[in-house]
Amino acid sequence: MASGTERLTKLASCAGCAGKAGMKELSQVLKHLSDLSADQPDLLVGLTAPDDAAVYRLNDDQAVVLTVDFFAPLVDDPYDYGAISATNAMSDVYAMGGEVVLALNIAAFPEDMASETIAKVIQGGAEKVREAGGVIAGGHTILDDEPKYGLCVMGLVHPDAIFRKGGAQPGDVLFLTKALGTGIIATAAGRDEASPEHLAAAVESMTTLNRHAAHVAREISARAMTDVTGYSLLGHAREVAAAGEVCLRIIAPAVPVLPGALEHAKGGISTAGARRNREFYGEHVRMDEAVSEAMEGVLFDPQTSGGLLMAVAQERVENFSALQDRSALNIVLRILSAADVLVAGEPK
Repeated sequence: MASGTERLTKLASCAGCAGKAGMKELSQVLKHLSDLSADQPDLLVGLTAPDDAAVYRLNDDQAVVLTVDFFAPLVDDPYDYGAISATNAMSDVYAMGGEVVLALNIAAFPEDMASETIAKVIQGGAEKVREAGGVIAGGHTILDDEPKYGLCVMGLVHPDAIFRKGGAQPGDVLFLTKALGTGIIATAAGRDEASPEHLAAAVESMTTLNRHAAHVAREISARAMTDVTGYSLLGHAREVAAAGEVCLRIIAPAVPVLPGALEHAKGGISTAGARRNREFYGEHVRMDEAVSEAMEGVLFDPQTSGGLLMAVAQERVENFSALQDRSALNIVLRILSAADVLVAGEPK
């Protein structure tokens, strides 16, 4: 760590995906850029219909998936920080239905940070890329008082097998493949208020690749998919709802939550990212009065390396149950026929 003693999280002004630029600010920028990718027939996914990653067709059988993601430390262990950052960056490739092939490091470190610490961050990222079946082939590093690390990731996908946010239909069932609460738990840990067990569970979730979950999505022919990161479950659910012109009904008690997240939310732990999510997406969410304030905080919590949110036709769910492998899935949502998000306190 810097000077050999400082905790990584103490060097971060806003950690993990909680540091993601708010959609309100980002949308103001993107509205001036959306026409830059017009008249590009091989750019299958770009700024005109933004999704989780860009997709460019190479030929009839291959398209490149390209994404980039990096952030400041949300945990103190340098190896875990690197592994979480890499897992998070590769998630966009899986959200589009692709497989990771190649990655480049993007890094910024303080000039006085110990070389052993930097090496552990890079090692954590490299080993996750190797687990994904890809390779790190270089990168770029600058000096910065606030550490930052992530990846530019290239994947491949068949042009006819791309997952997008749009496509959900009324009657579909939605699945969420990871529990929520990483932002709350990481914030609590930074204040020395999270138990080692709760932090360990969050780190395990954040370092679990979405590769298997994406394979499951392919197996059950998901109609729409995105990964849940800095804009929270409700923010990313709203994106799916808007893209498909449908309404997502979330049954709050069915939403998986990491150990300790609700308790810390009850204790007042939150993030600036959660506030921005409420401000931008709140008008599109109708919250049942039975939903607790703590659960509402979890639903708006910015996730780092969160799970996949996928829409699946009811008949495909019934057929898939016979495969006896639903370990990556939690049923939490059902789709209705209006373009917003309704959060219910109890199943009906």
